[in-house]
Amino acid sequence: MEKMQSLKGTKIDRARIISLEKGKLPPQALDLEEAVLGAMMIDKKGIDEIIDILHPEAFYDRRHQEIYAAIYALFQNSEPIDLLSVSNQLKKEAKLDIAGGDFYLIGLTQKVASSAHIEFHSRIILQKYIQRRLITISSEIIENAYDETTDVFDLLDDAEGKLFEVTQGNLKKGAEVAESLVSQAISKIQEISNKEGMSGLATGFTKLDALTSGWQPSDLIIIAARPGMGKTAFVISMAKNMAIDFNEPVALFSLEMSSVQLITRMISSETGLTSEKLRKGNLEPHEWEQLNVKVKKLSDAPIFIDDTPALSIFDLRAKARRLVSQHGVKILIIDYLQLMTAGGSGGNREQEISTISRNLKALAKELSIPVIALSQLSRAVETRGGSKRPLLSDLRESGAIEQDADIVSFIFRPEYYGMTEWDDDDHTPCEGQGEFIVAKHRNGGLDNIRLKFTGHLAKFSDLEEGFSSEFQSSMNAFSDDVSPSNFPSPEDAFGPSDDDVPF
Repeated sequence: MEKMQSLKGTKIDRARIISLEKGKLPPQALDLEEAVLGAMMIDKKGIDEIIDILHPEAFYDRRHQEIYAAIYALFQNSEPIDLLSVSNQLKKEAKLDIAGGDFYLIGLTQKVASSAHIEFHSRIILQKYIQRRLITISSEIIENAYDETTDVFDLLDDAEGKLFEVTQGNLKKGAEVAESLVSQAISKIQEISNKEGMSGLATGFTKLDALTSGWQPSDLIIIAARPGMGKTAFVISMAKNMAIDFNEPVALFSLEMSSVQLITRMISSETGLTSEKLRKGNLEPHEWEQLNVKVKKLSDAPIFIDDTPALSIFDLRAKARRLVSQHGVKILIIDYLQLMTAGGSGGNREQEISTISRNLKALAKELSIPVIALSQLSRAVETRGGSKRPLLSDLRESGAIEQDADIVSFIFRPEYYGMTEWDDDDHTPCEGQGEFIVAKHRNGGLDNIRLKFTGHLAKFSDLEEGFSSEFQSSMNAFSDDVSPSNFPSPEDAFGPSDDDVPF
């Protein structure tokens, strides 16, 4: 009993200790562990089938953990794997005695005749390991829950995170060597090359995708603007493009609008029927037909909307993990950041926003998906003389937003301020247009991208810049055709005039 007490504080075989204290054996499958290791040493095909499924900690027996680690090391170095090579690898690491010696290795190879059913057996071993992990995690949660000094929100987040790790099968790992990382990077570059340069999630906005190569995994993207600029309209248009055109699952957390209001705006954008008409239900027969036909694509789109008000960052993380795990969601959109809460963290509002932005970045990294958060700008934009274009210093309430974000962008519509022309050298008309300003881009360039804005549909789309130039060219060509020099003379067209005709 004293020995048991002395082991309690360690992480070594905690599930085993807990189970023995309760008079139960921990979940295990020693016979299958022996069969799998024996098969790996007599048949290389078996290794290829399970090397991505198991890891050393998945084995219950310490000897089996060391043997599998030796096999994995040989596989990584592209060396032959058999009884002798595994024995030599264990000798090299001075772990042959811990692994049971040569006699034990020989015994493993004699227990099986082939690698048949090795994948099935390995998955049972993994299931037993998951059961042991759950026992350990549950024990730690109970222990921490009794500790009065533990913050309950930290406890919830920690518990959710550990369970998510088990669900995903990507339990926390140590540092990786450069060789492995270089290999992963080259594979990623090759994959990008096959996708013609689009390494992330396409937004459906051509110039934006060209600048960013799509939204990248693990990135936190901030889209900020003053009220009325069209932040929600932009992300609705983008979410619709992603889900309908590219079939990418999208999760949208709307803290401002209800889910029905949000989907109604999507319906308006997709069908071309104004939100006012949809709100009043004042549709003509052909418009009802148009609605029923065009809404089908939206109904089938993988869009998930959560309209929980005053959502805390801890609730968001829990919901996001479930959406990724259960529905394969590829991107999270939060509308908008200032309406979130830090879930009981003390301090002023600026510190709370700092906590939220820091956790959003951590969430993007943990789930390896892009996270987009809308943000309000301060009133400094309105009071500033001259150009009303937003600046990084206009981000409301916290400089931490700029610090944590990989991309900070703004939406700017000159029409909102009564302007009729862009403030550029050409003074081109700005009616029905908006600008997506990329002001910070940690891994790429900056640009001001102009988009078409259809106000009555609250919709952003690519600006058809070619239309105006083609139209102008055709007008110039028409002008050349109708110039006086190209007209025939009256004599050529109608013959001699009456004055020239003799009586």
